[in-house]
Amino acid sequence: MSLDNVKLSIKNLDLFYGDNQALKDINIDIKENKVTALIGPSGCGKSTFLRTLNRMNDLIENVTIKGKIEVDGEDIYQTEDVIKLRTKVGMVFQKPNPFPMSIYDNIAYGPRIHGIRDKKILDKIVEESLRGAAIWDEVKDRLKTSALGLSGGQQQRICIARAIAMKPEVILMDEPTSALDPISTSKVEELIEELKKDYTIVIVTHNMQQAARISDDTAFFLNGVLVEYSETKDMFTAPKDKRTEDYITGRFG
Repeated sequence: MSLDNVKLSIKNLDLFYGDNQALKDINIDIKENKVTALIGPSGCGKSTFLRTLNRMNDLIENVTIKGKIEVDGEDIYQTEDVIKLRTKVGMVFQKPNPFPMSIYDNIAYGPRIHGIRDKKILDKIVEESLRGAAIWDEVKDRLKTSALGLSGGQQQRICIARAIAMKPEVILMDEPTSALDPISTSKVEELIEELKKDYTIVIVTHNMQQAARISDDTAFFLNGVLVEYSETKDMFTAPKDKRTEDYITGRFG
């Protein structure tokens, strides 16, 4: 893989929960402005791996991490400033989790924490973020109402807008459509396609068809090991490893 457009570089990554090794010697370069899908059966390490990319695993007791994760060449486990890292590497979770406040305040929350108080600037960030998450037209007349009153699919796009309000460079998504109906899922998928023009996206998905539809590259995890990593079209048409083929064709998982 050429190095000129690598956004995240992971080298010899091991992760342990206590004595249990959840990730084993992961080496992967994730490309800029691409969608990289992480696939594999439940409990194989996909979400654990995703959470290492913005140090969310720091919040779990008894975790040991070895190896190196670089964002733009900077080792994120050497940096002291986790808040800055999580601003640069945003996260969208499996279940939509808007804050119990207005739509406007959900989006303005992060910028306010970072000291932006000017209403004109906040208004602009809120509108741009909601437009960026393809939900502005649906909510522009109800910005002061609670985000919890929206449908699940709309709430997930609010969470994506909240992430992009922080102007991240990378967006991590942990099964962002698994709680959504098919129509909302396709809206979020269209949105992801649009967002990769401006962001590098890493998405965990259980859905093979989704990985095939939306990702440029796919990484297949099994029992904490990265079995195979290649362009999505190659992986789905000509997987190199028998285990990948068995998983993709539904023989297990």
